[in-house]
Amino acid sequence: MTVFRAFLRVLNKGKATIILYTIILIFFGIFNMQTSENSTNFVASKPDILIINQDKEEGITKNLMDYLKENSQIVEIKEEEQAIDDALFYRDVNYIVYIPKNYRQDFLAGKNPEIQIKSTGDYQASFAQMMLERYIKVANSYQNNIKEETQLIQKINETLAKQTEVEITSQLDTDHLSKATFYYNFANYSLLAGCVFVICLVLASFKDYKITKRTMVSSMSYQEFNRKLLLSNCLFAVVLWIFYGLLSLVLIGEVMFSIHGLIYLVNSFVFTLCAVTIAFLIGNLIQNKNAINGIVNVVALGSCFLCGAFVPMDWLPDYVLKIAHILPSYYYIKNNEWIKELETINYETLKPIFQNLIIILLFASLFVFMTNMISKRKQKT
Repeated sequence: MTVFRAFLRVLNKGKATIILYTIILIFFGIFNMQTSENSTNFVASKPDILIINQDKEEGITKNLMDYLKENSQIVEIKEEEQAIDDALFYRDVNYIVYIPKNYRQDFLAGKNPEIQIKSTGDYQASFAQMMLERYIKVANSYQNNIKEETQLIQKINETLAKQTEVEITSQLDTDHLSKATFYYNFANYSLLAGCVFVICLVLASFKDYKITKRTMVSSMSYQEFNRKLLLSNCLFAVVLWIFYGLLSLVLIGEVMFSIHGLIYLVNSFVFTLCAVTIAFLIGNLIQNKNAINGIVNVVALGSCFLCGAFVPMDWLPDYVLKIAHILPSYYYIKNNEWIKELETINYETLKPIFQNLIIILLFASLFVFMTNMISKRKQKT
């Protein structure tokens, strides 16, 4: 109990830094929600097309023009090449279709007349290209078998009118899951930095010369002393984890009440325990309180940049991710990315997440073992 009371007194001195890390987490959480609010919405748009018809507007020629007009925005531009080129350059039009003279007559005769085009080369122009190619492909397939123009146009229109029905089978709330992943990825920094700063501050205070001598001459062994300090630090870390978990309910919302939210919480809890052991190890290595801020920057920021907390893993070079494998943050963030894509929850889909959680716990066990070895050696000296 004496150790715990001393721990609380030292903890009170570091509350300002903990509040700072929390404010940073809240700021980036709100910023992410605002920037990604409409990120998953899709709005269909039609390309801007200019049709230059050098044939008579009748029959199959008129039908082609009607099809293009129905599926695009027709732009009126002066039919001069300089004006057309300027319109393409300034993106006033995406796609230009030149219907040649005698197109209708040549098409019905089976000559497959060529339609010239000009394009900006962007995605809108590609969409217009697909529309034109679809019409020509359908028209050519019927032209070989149907010679009567009215019947030919009817068949073409019937085929083009058929639309593929798209059934959405995924029920994932990708928008909110992306927000949750961003939040918990960034929590890697807040949890790690908060634990390292506070625990290192506590341990540095316990390393005061007088306190160290009193501990050494007491009946308390170094294992018991470390265990009580570790439990006190774990209690602080759990409280910090609970606070960040409650904060995620406010910032993210209903997703946190789902099975995905539970897995995010479990993953962050296991990482929090590992963060405590990391901080405990570092705290037993350093002696100077003034070095704590530098240690926080190296450990917390370094882990975040290498493992994908700030920059998405998909954007990081392969050699950086290979280096990141030696850090527990990599497996924590990797789990967050997998949780975001979980559509079916069962043993097989959760197996990679369980494996990463075990790896994180193994890291924690290694850090505890190293801490005890260091403490034992220091007591002998």
